[in-house]
Amino acid sequence: MMINTSHPQSKPSKKLIDFLQVKIGLSQNALDLGLRQSQIEQAPLPVVLWSFGLLSLQQFQQVLDWERDNQ
Repeated sequence: MMINTSHPQSKPSKKLIDFLQVKIGLSQNALDLGLRQSQIEQAPLPVVLWSFGLLSLQQFQQVLDWERDNQ
């Protein structure tokens, strides 16, 4: 699945990256894949991670909740 948006996506914050690694337990390889694909598709990182099966639906919701509370 490829997600293309017409609006450039900003780079994810260091805080989000830390949250994904520390709290969600995402590996560096999974994160690197998500970051590359997010830039290619110009799609939000959490959406890309979820669409690639790197986040469960529950984890995706945790990330959305975190983003709402921390940005």
